Amino acid sequence: MMLTIALAKGRTVKDAIQILREVGYEFPDFHEESRKLIFYDEQQQLKMLFVKAVDVPTYVEKGAADIGIVGKDHILEAKADVYELLDLKFGKCKISVAGLKDSHSYPMENVTVASKYPTIARQFFMRKNIPIETIKLNGSVELAPLIGLSDIIVDIVETGKTLQENNLMVLDDIAKISTRLIANKASFAIQTEVIQLFIQKIQSVLEVKQ
Repeated sequence: MMLTIALAKGRTVKDAIQILREVGYEFPDFHEESRKLIFYDEQQQLKMLFVKAVDVPTYVEKGAADIGIVGKDHILEAKADVYELLDLKFGKCKISVAGLKDSHSYPMENVTVASKYPTIARQFFMRKNIPIETIKLNGSVELAPLIGLSDIIVDIVETGKTLQENNLMVLDDIAKISTRLIANKASFAIQTEVIQLFIQKIQSVLEVKQ
């Protein structure tokens, strides 16, 4: 039976494809700019769905893909009911709370938060018993506090350079993020041996890299 993997487009795709190649999978017609969405390694019996990162947990949870490679941020935001099998150790960053440099901290009430990750933001501030209003933005989140759209933001931080260039600073860290291998629960039960073999291959490559 052919295994189906959902692979996230974006910043981690080169690392993901590289690790698949090192394991022995090849997709001859794949390139990042391709408009094709489905690729095959017929010899190794692997079908790859090339989709937006935000959608990978949904494809896996709903069974359209057996396994997936995606950032932990998207797993948390989707609250996906999937098995998290491996930390692939690339695409490392943080989800952080950030605000204007002169603020030094965030308000304790009536807080407006702009974010690509409203679910993560709400859960974080709920744990702190701070009520918030969230504004969902899909890009240029750093702009929101600069123009008064929000008090603070919740976003991915890698180097912090974008924050610095926009007179923003990290006020709190929410979670460490890296790329994960996930699996559909039913697929894992039905194709246990196939998926376990896939995991072992990935682990062997990761051990060499460490």
